[in-house]
Amino acid sequence: MITVSTVKRGLHKGFYTTWELTKVVVPVYIVVTFLKYTPAMDFIARFCEPAMKILGLPGEASIVLVLGNLLNIYAAIGAISSLHLSAKAITILATMLLISHSLPIESAVSKKTGVSPLLMVGFRLVMSLLAGAALNLLL
Repeated sequence: MITVSTVKRGLHKGFYTTWELTKVVVPVYIVVTFLKYTPAMDFIARFCEPAMKILGLPGEASIVLVLGNLLNIYAAIGAISSLHLSAKAITILATMLLISHSLPIESAVSKKTGVSPLLMVGFRLVMSLLAGAALNLLL
């Protein structure tokens, strides 16, 4: 049964979660937006463009993959929202990041469970790249 205390607890947890996500997404959004107007983003995009073309992504999308793989999925969301990407590119990035995200944290978890962290990171990165390349061909 829904009571006043249930609603209060739900609102409190909802606002707390929103605040926690905002602390990650907004700064990343601002930094990536700032980078778009500097030569740094152009350099990163040109440097990564040959590899990203295999995945059907622009060079700037490499920032999203790095943030998602090294930090967390929320940092990647902040980066995606500041870039003007097509639906195809966002779908490819989202799929890749669902397979390989937060690698440092998840490596520590893998190690605790007895699985080789290096093997798990390698497997997840390879599968992520294969999925990205496959989606590029299918979409």
